Amino acid sequence: MNISEYFKAIKTHLLAELLVENFQIVKERSAESDGHIRVRMTLSGNYPMEFSEYVQLLPNGSIRVITYSYHCADTDGNLIVRWDNAPHFPDLPGFPHHRHIGASGTAESGEPMDIFSVLKDIRQYL
Repeated sequence: MNISEYFKAIKTHLLAELLVENFQIVKERSAESDGHIRVRMTLSGNYPMEFSEYVQLLPNGSIRVITYSYHCADTDGNLIVRWDNAPHFPDLPGFPHHRHIGASGTAESGEPMDIFSVLKDIRQYL
């Protein structure tokens, strides 16, 4: 799989995912070895969600998500949950992977994520 094929797989998944009401590609850049995608979407219940992935093609042909942020809010714009791997919580297990929960943004340890995993997990927060 190359970067363009990975991004196509994301878009195909978003079209088929019942939780996703609509989406808009804000930015998409793919090169031979890396790429970036940023998407705004609306989830069922009119929940806004935005995500960004920067990915690289590894020598074995697999795609690795290098940096990511997946942000889901309620209809008033208050944070429900955000997954990211910004390195600002070095004491959390699973560093740098973590998630922020609720309006307070409380950080919890996390694991590496991609949009496919996020869409599986998000139902527990909505």
